[in-house]
Amino acid sequence: MKFSLIAAVVLLALAQGSFAQDTADLEKLGQYLEDMKNKMVLDLTEIIRTHDLANQATSFVNEKKTQLEPLVAHIQEQLQTVASNAEAQIKPLAANVQAQFQPQIDSFQQQMEAIFQQLTKPAAPIEN
Repeated sequence: MKFSLIAAVVLLALAQGSFAQDTADLEKLGQYLEDMKNKMVLDLTEIIRTHDLANQATSFVNEKKTQLEPLVAHIQEQLQTVASNAEAQIKPLAANVQAQFQPQIDSFQQQMEAIFQQLTKPAAPIEN
């Protein structure tokens, strides 16, 4: 009888230890699931915030583009005006410079043609 009583106590002790181990495992599993839930919430929040940030950036760029279009058109008009004024001032100067240098250019061209003709003319035989 003592033996069966000792065996029953040992069996209860083992069962209690086994239940304690199961409880610890359940607590670990519960903590793991809680951690996973928190991580998923953080990840989803980050994804939503990032997506929202991309939408905000796109709308910001579009808004600024719309605001800058009239300014760009105005600057383009001013640049065209400046370019046409500069062209109107440079054309007479360029014509004047060309008129001043044209006689020198013509003279240089005539000299070069004369030199070229002398070089291409057959040489006279050398007489002894």
